[in-house]
Amino acid sequence: MKFLNTKSFSLYILLVGIPVFAAAQSVTTVNGASSNSIPTAVQFLNITPDSRSGAMGDAGVALSPDANDNYWNPAKLAFLENNHNISVSYNPWLRHLVPDVSLSFLSYAYKVDERNTLGLSLRYFNLGSIQLIDQNQIDQGVYTPNEFSVDVAFARKFGENLSLGLQARYIYSNFNNGAFVTGSGQGNKAGTAFAAGASVFYTQPYGDNKTFSFGANISNIGTKMSYTDNGPYYFLPTNLKFGVANTWAVDDLSKVTVAFDINKLLVPTPPIRDADGNIIKGHDDNVSVPAGIFQSFGDAPGGFSEELKEFTLSPAVEYMYIDMFAVRAGYFYENPQKGGRHYLTTGFGIKYKDYRFDFAYLVASQQNSPLANTLRFTLSANFGGVSNASTAANK
Repeated sequence: MKFLNTKSFSLYILLVGIPVFAAAQSVTTVNGASSNSIPTAVQFLNITPDSRSGAMGDAGVALSPDANDNYWNPAKLAFLENNHNISVSYNPWLRHLVPDVSLSFLSYAYKVDERNTLGLSLRYFNLGSIQLIDQNQIDQGVYTPNEFSVDVAFARKFGENLSLGLQARYIYSNFNNGAFVTGSGQGNKAGTAFAAGASVFYTQPYGDNKTFSFGANISNIGTKMSYTDNGPYYFLPTNLKFGVANTWAVDDLSKVTVAFDINKLLVPTPPIRDADGNIIKGHDDNVSVPAGIFQSFGDAPGGFSEELKEFTLSPAVEYMYIDMFAVRAGYFYENPQKGGRHYLTTGFGIKYKDYRFDFAYLVASQQNSPLANTLRFTLSANFGGVSNASTAANK
């Protein structure tokens, strides 16, 4: 029988982000939040994958469209101007806690015609290396757990200003190779799930060289996930994003965009229980997925005031010069009682012909945040003009 050594077991719990081990010190979950956040499986699904939004406080639902909207808002894909759009991102993750965890994201969008666009994306979360030992403390090698998701999206434009999007997602989460056990028996098989999402995007020019945009995206509506043969089952991080953005053309060469996103997990808040496990405040969180989504708007043990604390806020700004150089900044805020992430972000983008490079840097206190000095790198390319696309949808 193989086991985790103590150090590796603590790392395992950190990466899983599910409360299966009580430690004296605070536990950090996969997405960088503290252990008082609402627990879900596969938290990597809600980590910002690209550098543009990563530099803008994790805002992206209503920004101008690009290939990364397979994540942010699939409905925006219908407004892409090129037939082929591809983007690849790499994020070293939680570098102050573990040296070899990373998130990679590959996204592609194909404009079928003037109204319809297909999207594909792959998200891969490498959870670093975990050392295995047997009961005699003999080294049994190193295992590298991982998680990934594969997405297929479809977006359709309705008129000149509105589009809708649908998305299907397969999720795979594997924290061990089946050869070791933990004290709780957690993690003796890979978890799999299927999820769906729906989104909307509206954009409207107004005044002199101004554009207002609105977006909303509900994602990860899917089956619960388990890492053992007999449960327990954990909710996926079903998430609701709302966002607005406004762009002003300052002059013929430059423009400024201001954006603001609001996010909420549509997952039941765990109730407060007594020593016997009886609920003394809040609601039972052992419910179905549809019931959990509706319950999440009014089940916080602290009432409405606590419910408001479950929203995260992301204000951001972007300055673009001659559509070739961009400077960005933003702020992300999460209430300390619901995860406690709050940090400034900044970054830049450079475009040359059909290629664009984006970089993001997360500014946070190293003493207080495991996300301090997080870096993101994204390379994007666009090919083919819309004139090559079929216009049958408009006939």
